[in-house]
Amino acid sequence: MDFEQIWESIRGFVATYALQVVGAIITLIIGFWVISRITRVIQKAMKPRIDDEAIRNFLGTLISLLLKALLILSVLSMFGVEVTSFIAIFSALAFAVGLALQGNLANFASGVLILIFKFFKIGDFVEVGGHAGTVKDIHIFHTELVALDNRIIFVPNGQITSNAIQNYTIQGMRRHDLTVGIGYDDDIDKARQIIEDIVKGLPNIELEAGYDIFVKELADSSVNFAVRFMAKNDNFWPAYKVFFERIKKEFDANDIGIPFPQMDVHLDKLD
Repeated sequence: MDFEQIWESIRGFVATYALQVVGAIITLIIGFWVISRITRVIQKAMKPRIDDEAIRNFLGTLISLLLKALLILSVLSMFGVEVTSFIAIFSALAFAVGLALQGNLANFASGVLILIFKFFKIGDFVEVGGHAGTVKDIHIFHTELVALDNRIIFVPNGQITSNAIQNYTIQGMRRHDLTVGIGYDDDIDKARQIIEDIVKGLPNIELEAGYDIFVKELADSSVNFAVRFMAKNDNFWPAYKVFFERIKKEFDANDIGIPFPQMDVHLDKLD
């Protein structure tokens, strides 16, 4: 084949398909822009009816993917591709890919379950899949957590639904289960009264929810009190910090010892 034949072939191809290619490109650009606008409008319309932001994001992503798939099929039909045949081929490929990506399909199904049954929502502090953190976002295949040290943890949704889920904030408040030790020579009644006064004076705890202070253990070197009280989610850690600081100051002021590990070493003189 000489140069003239090649050139004629190129000209023929351009003459035949140039308008379709340009039309397809324009259709894709406009189509993706329209889909983006439609998705935003739908998510905005869902806001008054669906409070959960994660569900709105999930549905918006799903709608966007479906519309883009339809757009691509429409563009292919412009080139004379039989859409029905293409759908059959696509279904076969999807089945093959599905077999290869069973784990991701399980993550997808788990993501749907999480959103439907609302085990947790954005902003909840949870322990899932062996990781603890605040839920930042719930995606189709994974959930984003922000750990206490500000790390981002991506947990596959399949791991979440196949294990126990602990939601620490869903009740609105959490209970502190704390232990305070005193020496065996210290006055138990006096120590209990000091602990109770400290609990009652803690800022932003829920006293009406009740509290408990009792001797739970006679340990090797200390008498241990169990201290339990409730605090709202936002006040949980501040109450914890204030409690132990005041325990140390009040015990020191009232001559109540706080036992700590120590070792006595006895040296025997050898003759």
